[in-house]
Amino acid sequence: MTGRLPGILAASRARAAALRPQRAALRRAAAEAPEPPRWDAAFGGLEVAVIGEVKRRSPSAGAIAEHLSPTAHARAYVIGGAVAISVLTDELHFGGSLGDLDEVRRAVTVPLLRKDFILEESQLYEARIHGASAVLLIVRALDAAALRELADGARELGLARLVEVHGPDELDRALEVAPDAVGVNARDLDTFAVHLDGIQPVLRAVPAEMIAVAESGLASRADVERVAAWGADAVLVGTAIAASADPATAVRRLTGVARVGWRVAKVGTERHR
Repeated sequence: MTGRLPGILAASRARAAALRPQRAALRRAAAEAPEPPRWDAAFGGLEVAVIGEVKRRSPSAGAIAEHLSPTAHARAYVIGGAVAISVLTDELHFGGSLGDLDEVRRAVTVPLLRKDFILEESQLYEARIHGASAVLLIVRALDAAALRELADGARELGLARLVEVHGPDELDRALEVAPDAVGVNARDLDTFAVHLDGIQPVLRAVPAEMIAVAESGLASRADVERVAAWGADAVLVGTAIAASADPATAVRRLTGVARVGWRVAKVGTERHR
């Protein structure tokens, strides 16, 4: 592992370690948290679903929308047609927080994804407490044992698992934990360069009964049409809509793209079990 990712993971590891003394209390609070909206129910349509991201900044782009209102942006995304909202909760590198997750949960009724570098179970408890329906687990950031432990822990908490991969080898590892969705990220986490064409073979390899989510570098309807042709059931879009002066319209321009028939035909009751 090279580039910037080790530093980001080190910071996340320190945050996770600070939660260990609170682990029992967090577990109890998570068990008592209200049931969140179902993640999988948002992805059964015939069109590519849009997941809108509340995002202030990133290590690759710098400042994007430093002064955004999570409430206003989330509501605008839903008005524009987003079926779920991704909320970045990493403060150091992305300017997010669990407070943002709380704010968005109060503002909208669609499922929420806690997007962070999750490394320990206490971070799953936080996600459940603060209203998330799903969590992001990054294969590149976790060894096999940790990925399995977190995937199992999330399932026990009723959290859907969006497991993120960056290539065929990582897809094999992701499928071992039977994720609810597979995120295929076009961004190289070492260099932060985006290569959208590079995700084509990985998207095509995602089993049809799983939600395939294209991530990073998606800025236009043409981009959504490209990844749809490769098998994407959903797109996760951040910078292009967070930075827009009219987020609702920015999202609306990405909606209405048909999913490819070979994926729709194979999706039955398994996706809603």
